[in-house]
Amino acid sequence: MIQKTKIIAEIGINHNGRESTAKKLIMQAKKAGADFVKFQSFNPELLVTKKLSLANYQKAKEKKFKTMIEMLKKYQLDEKTQKRLQMYSKKIKIGFLSSPFEEKSLEFLVKKLKIKIIKIPSGEITNYPLLKKIGKTKKKIILSTGMSSLKEIKNALSVLFL
Repeated sequence: MIQKTKIIAEIGINHNGRESTAKKLIMQAKKAGADFVKFQSFNPELLVTKKLSLANYQKAKEKKFKTMIEMLKKYQLDEKTQKRLQMYSKKIKIGFLSSPFEEKSLEFLVKKLKIKIIKIPSGEITNYPLLKKIGKTKKKIILSTGMSSLKEIKNALSVLFL
C-alpha cells in the first residue's frame, strides 16, 4: 500500500500569542496544500523557573522581555483559544496538531481536545517521563528527531512502546 507523504505546517509560536494571527497562518497553510498545522501546548510555570533569563539570541531579538517565563506567557495559547483554533482547522479541512511540552498539556490535548495524533517535539526526545505518558495514551505518534543521536531515538522508542 502506497501512502501519501503528509505535510505539516509548523506554526509553533509564530502567532505571537494572537488568535487572529494563528488563524491567518492556518489559512495560509491550507492554501499552500499542507495536511496539518502544528502548534505548541505548554504551561510556562511548568517549564521554566521565574528567574531564568533569555538566551543571548533571544535577548538580541526580544528586548521587551527580561525573563523566559515572561516571553513564554506572551506566546502561550490558552486552552479556549486552542479549542477555537482546532475547530477553525476542522472547518477549513486541515488537520490540527499540537506538541505537548509537559504532562498537563498532554492531558489537555488528549482529554479535552481529543487529538488523534501526538507530535513529540525533538527537544523532548529524552523527556522520558513525558514519553512514558504519551506511550500510555495509545494515540498515533509522530516523533521528531531533530539532531538526536540514533541511541536517543532508540531509547525514546523503547520508552514509548514499553
